[in-house]
Amino acid sequence: MCEATRHKPDAPANDTAPSSPAPLAHSPESDPLQQNVQFLKGVGPARADLLRRLGIETIADLLFHFPRSYEDLTDVRAIANLSADSLQTVHGEVVEITGRQLADGRCIVGVVLSDGLHCLEGIWFNRPYAARPFRFGQRLAFSGKPKWHRDHWQMTSPRVQVLDGPLETGTSAVVPIYPLTEDLRADHLRAILRQAVDRYRSHLTDILPAELRKRHCFAGVQQAMQQVHFPASLADAQASRRRFVYEEFLVLQLALALRRRELRDRQRAPALGVSRAIDMRIRRLFPFRLTADQDRAVGEICRDLAGERPMQRLLQADVGAGKTAVAIYAMLVTVANQHQAILMAPTEVLARQHWQTVEGCLSQSRVRRLLLTGALTPSQRRSALDAIRRGDVDLVVGTQALIQENVQFARLGLVVIDEQHKFGVNQRARVRRLGIDPHYLVMTATPIPRTVALTVFGDLDVSTIRQLPPGRQPVVTRSIPASRRGWVYEQLRQGLREGRQAYVVCPLVATSETFDGKAAEQTYAELREGPLSDFRIGLLHGQLDEPTKERVMEKFRVGQLDVLVCTTIVEVGVDVPNATLLVVEHAERFGLSQLHQLRGRISRGTVAGQCFLFAAPGSEEAKERLRLLTRISDGFVLAEQDARLRGLGELFGTRQHGLGEFRFGSLLADYEVLQLARQDAFALVAADAGLRQPEHALLRQAVLEKYGQTLELAEIG
Repeated sequence: MCEATRHKPDAPANDTAPSSPAPLAHSPESDPLQQNVQFLKGVGPARADLLRRLGIETIADLLFHFPRSYEDLTDVRAIANLSADSLQTVHGEVVEITGRQLADGRCIVGVVLSDGLHCLEGIWFNRPYAARPFRFGQRLAFSGKPKWHRDHWQMTSPRVQVLDGPLETGTSAVVPIYPLTEDLRADHLRAILRQAVDRYRSHLTDILPAELRKRHCFAGVQQAMQQVHFPASLADAQASRRRFVYEEFLVLQLALALRRRELRDRQRAPALGVSRAIDMRIRRLFPFRLTADQDRAVGEICRDLAGERPMQRLLQADVGAGKTAVAIYAMLVTVANQHQAILMAPTEVLARQHWQTVEGCLSQSRVRRLLLTGALTPSQRRSALDAIRRGDVDLVVGTQALIQENVQFARLGLVVIDEQHKFGVNQRARVRRLGIDPHYLVMTATPIPRTVALTVFGDLDVSTIRQLPPGRQPVVTRSIPASRRGWVYEQLRQGLREGRQAYVVCPLVATSETFDGKAAEQTYAELREGPLSDFRIGLLHGQLDEPTKERVMEKFRVGQLDVLVCTTIVEVGVDVPNATLLVVEHAERFGLSQLHQLRGRISRGTVAGQCFLFAAPGSEEAKERLRLLTRISDGFVLAEQDARLRGLGELFGTRQHGLGEFRFGSLLADYEVLQLARQDAFALVAADAGLRQPEHALLRQAVLEKYGQTLELAEIG
């Protein structure tokens, strides 16, 4: 195709310029942004139904339906300078339009552009009507990824823009790509958005103070709205999107800063000091020395407890790093200061595990302690509640039964909640009603990605324990195909004969129509009758009643069972140092952090654990999870990788914490913006505690509307 042949189509198409938007019917006088999109020109009832599928009902919804990405068509090249497989744009004149049938029955339409020296062919497969919009002599821009074909360049299904000169006014070199729904075309949505942006962006009010906009070089909201949807350059689009992401994060971080201020500055907690004598007395109760990381966490907690502001601290630790010992230290400081302390766990199994740990440490102490769970009889519960109310109990371990309204404490000084992410953010308020502003310690053995620490736990100070106690051996982790199941069972039998114990973890209790793999009940029966028939096997899952669960777990703990077939009920907190063998069935169904937690069950003693993962990963993501787990033992590194692979919604789900979904920002992709917003938010609240200054009024209103009820911020209103 050295010299292009000229061929005219049978039916040339006419170019039509977009018409100006028509006036809207029934526009509300009070807030035009709440006008229904149905009354925009070109929408109507049918297209309004399509927009509703995207969550778009009002003009405001439409304006804030942001592009998910952009195509940058600014790399405009002469055809002679093209390179393969990167997005480029060519300007030229239509010199040939062809249609032909291929040998395999497909049809192909070709449109050839010439820039005066060379030619490029745009091709469309199985779209016989693709030629209709083109006409001979038309000036066009083709954008796509070119490939060299025989003796010329080709682009398959290029993006086409009509030119009347270098680049027609109103034709963008940066094309927004929107989330769509079936039957809603991208060009139709862009036309609707053009109307909305042109006509209604002037009604947008900027909640960002001028000082913040100037400091960060942010455009005003009206200009930013224009640039998000119809940017002149990719840099403009990215800068404007960043401005809206920052605003969204700022509102959240202001809510967290205000919540923290409410708890810190307006409330009084008992000052619980630690003398040298108290410290020595507490340390003598532990049968081990605290690690350097534990000592540092203890120091941070003690500084908080000694103040008159309620401690608000997150204690996060890697699996087996000893967070419970630090929590016990804090509770004993509380008791030494004649106040009560509670330790609350999300499940009966975990509560009883904590109780065993507490009992082990305090067996030689005079601390009055009590286990309060839902398994108590009515008379036992009444007796326990009376003792707590009278102050005859110093330390209470329990489940959510501790935050029921009929539980009253005499002098509650410290609340410790384990695995806070399993409770949900709204329960913090219920805990606060247990006493007069107690100190508050959240702890988790699930290492938390940095972004989650700044959002779900963003109102808390953070202490981190990464260092494992001396003598702990690493766990050898293997991903095993089903064909080697016999070898794995032989490894189990060998370990069990040496006196070790094993967990066999299944994703579900029983098989069902949607899952016919190895479930706990089926696996329990198969192992008892088959490869592990010579050993004592127990079954533990969440559907058993509490006395049965307690009985099974206790038998395993004291060595009366060799193998525990279970679900993820043992994921956190279960501490049986003699259990050094773990088999996970259908490991591809578990997340990376969850698998790391399960692996932590066999890293409690001085014998190296062995973890066998049976998996049939069907996706690259699942394969990558298993590869990472076999290579990395650091839970904090794995947490960041899990967030990268699965997204934070899968891990901690901001929705379940009452924080809702982020509309513009991505906690992973926009971490730097999140940090910036947090820094500014906490500085703002430090300077203007109630956001009472006039320039902060709109920010204050936005915070209360979004998070006032969820985070109990109504008092600042």
